[in-house]
This record gives sequence, C-alpha cells and structure tokens, in this order.
Amino acid sequence: MFYWFYRHLDINIFQYISVRAGLSFFIAFLLTMYLMPKFIVWAKSKKASQPIYELAPEAHQAKVGTPTMGGVVFIFATLIATLLTAKLNNFYVLAGLVTIALSSLIGMQDDFSKISKSKNSAGLSARAKLILQFIAAFIVSMILFYYNHSTELYTPFYKLPLFEMGMFSVVFWMFVMVATSNAVNLTDGLDGLATVPSIMAFFTLSTLVYVTGHAVFSSYLLLPSIQIAGELAVMGAAISGALIAFLWFNSHPAEVFMGDSGSLPLGAFMGYMAIVAKSEILLIAIGFIFVLETVSVILQVGSYKLRQKRVFLMAPIHHHFEQKGWKENKIIVRFWIIAFMTNLFALLSLKIR
Repeated sequence: MFYWFYRHLDINIFQYISVRAGLSFFIAFLLTMYLMPKFIVWAKSKKASQPIYELAPEAHQAKVGTPTMGGVVFIFATLIATLLTAKLNNFYVLAGLVTIALSSLIGMQDDFSKISKSKNSAGLSARAKLILQFIAAFIVSMILFYYNHSTELYTPFYKLPLFEMGMFSVVFWMFVMVATSNAVNLTDGLDGLATVPSIMAFFTLSTLVYVTGHAVFSSYLLLPSIQIAGELAVMGAAISGALIAFLWFNSHPAEVFMGDSGSLPLGAFMGYMAIVAKSEILLIAIGFIFVLETVSVILQVGSYKLRQKRVFLMAPIHHHFEQKGWKENKIIVRFWIIAFMTNLFALLSLKIR
C-alpha cells in the first residue's frame, strides 16, 4: 500500500526500501503488542496450552498451563505489515509469503493436535510433519527455480561461485528450508531462547538481501547481485519487529509460547532468505545456536543407537545444561550472547572476500 502511495500519489519517500522496512517493523511491532494480550486471554479461556513433555527437567512442570500458539499472532502481524509496505509484484516477496503461509499451516495443525482433547504432547507424527514440510519446501523451491533465481553456490570469504548446481538446487533449497525450520523448532524449549537468535538472524539476513539486491553495494563488496531481492528486507524487518514484541510476553517467565505455529515458519523463512541472498553456507554462522541444538540431538540419538551411550545428559543441549544445574535465565542469556557473536561474524565476513 505504501509503495502505491509513491507510484500514484508521488510521495517519493515511500520508494525507498529502508523507509518501508522501518514502517513494516513498527507496524508489526505495534500490531503484535496490541493483539498478544488479547490472544493470551482467549487461549487461557480455551485452555489452549501445550502439555509439558514428561521427561523434561522438573523445573518445566511449573510451566503447565502456559498458552501456546503465540506464533499465530506474530506471523499474522508480519503478513499484515508486509501487505501494507512491500511491493506485492515482487516475486521474492510473494514466494516469501507462500513460505510463511505454508509453514504456518503445518505448525498450526501440529499445535492443534497437541492442545486437542487428547492432550497429546507429540502432535503430528514426525514422518507426517516432515512430509508436509518437504512438500511446502518443494513448492517454494520450484517457484524460485521457475523464475530463474541463481542456482550458483557461494561460500563466505570467496567472491566467486563454487559451482553451478542446476536442477540439484531445488533439492538443496528444500533441505535448507526444512533443516532450518526444524532447527528453530528444536531450539524453542526455553523462554525466549529461540526468539532472540531469530531476531538477530533476521537482522543479518535482511542486511544481506538488501546488499545483494543493491547494484552498487553488491559490486563494492564483491557479492552476487540479485536484482529486486532487496525488497525482501521489508519482510525481514516486519518479522523482526513482530518478534521483539513477542519477546515482551515470551521472556522468562513466559506468558505465552510460540509453538510450532511460530517456530516452523520462522525457520523456513530464515532458510528462504538465506537462499535468496546466496548465503546458504553462511547460514551456519547466522543460525549457529539452531545448528548447535540440532547437532546435539543428532549426536545424542546416533550415539545411543550405535553405542547405547549418551553424549549429553539430555538433548537438545539446553536441557543438558539444565541437568548440570544451570539456571534457565543463565542458559538463555549465554546462548543469546553466542548468537550475537556469530551474527556479528557473519556480517564481518561481507567485507572479507
């Protein structure tokens, strides 16, 4: 809508991505701040709380009754802010909306199954969820491939592409989105633990898509030039603003959890933005906390199946530190610090090529 003001009413300030990104940030922030208290009241009245996993550390049992599905609110705010501020004829924005919408539907179905009368904390089966995620990722990947998004693979610290992936890029992009989506979902186990690293990741990714979409900046920094990709920074700003507002209610002790309705679209869109910015490999640093959590689960499961021994006291790794006696706030803040440092490293890598 705001871009329409520029095109038809000659309000030139709205032609700038930076201005519309700022507007989308505050619209999403204010909308989430307004809607979340109402959602919490409604969710409590409907007893829409996720059962606590019976093997979780004892301290988690105090969280019984905390409403879940808060992700519905900040994802809704993100979509509204995007529709108001972004250029909707930009196919990267449209594909981003599809990514968020499909992943949200999967997450909502999973959450609904958890808060149903059966009160089954497992939700959708792992196989069903994974199949749906791959179907959604395939649709988005084919949209990118059909519209000739670059299929070259880039790596940090090197200005030239490593090689051309061709049709294999569709498989690679699917893996990136599904892996990132599940990684964020695994991390969402403590109050605010997934929220702040996500905010940092989207700030970094918004910077990346803006730079790669800017002919002058991308040329100066020896980055791949992806025309019209910069518009995606408006969506990145929107989701960042919505998440900061969500943190107001999700910080310890949490008044609401994001649920799969929030974590799955967060991760999928994170992976999508990295694909558009040609920063799939750099995503390891951008989302290092999510990678760490996922690797801890893989090591734990693999070690137990092969050796009948555990690597950690409990996985994901944040539960390991809980079992060692660390207070929840200490774990959360320390993980935030790590996320800040790795995202700073990712941004510094832009200048070192």
